[in-house]
Amino acid sequence: MPVSPDAFRSALRRFASGVTIVTVASGDELHGMTASSFASVSLVPPLVLVCLDKSSRTLELVSETKTFAVNVLRGDQQQVSVAFARPGLKPFESVSHRRGANGAPVLDDAIAVLECATYRVFEAGDHEVVLGEVTAVSAPGGDPLVYYDGAYRSLSES
Repeated sequence: MPVSPDAFRSALRRFASGVTIVTVASGDELHGMTASSFASVSLVPPLVLVCLDKSSRTLELVSETKTFAVNVLRGDQQQVSVAFARPGLKPFESVSHRRGANGAPVLDDAIAVLECATYRVFEAGDHEVVLGEVTAVSAPGGDPLVYYDGAYRSLSES
């Protein structure tokens, strides 16, 4: 018996995840999206993965440029996550950022940033799994923003 999308979504809500913004630049166009489907894959070489919807502009630009950055959000950056999750908004106008070494936007207040070159891409249902080889990192630290059971949380909460 197949698992229904609602049952699957309900089960996944029980997995706490960090919140990231995947960013990419093509020429003057800056783009980013909120992503919780992120994981480390390998230390040697340093690989991470992000899962991107096949219809997303993010995937289109990553496929074109072969570069992206993963920005791990700080516990008090819920509004940043929401801004990048809503299509049509222009979050780069209100979020402090700079261009990273690979050209992708890097959010100034992220607790960690992993700049990546596309290593491999795999089709996976309605998404594509993008493996990125990490080419630069910064990790000033802090408490992360966490998403659990349909709500944002912070590890510093009591």
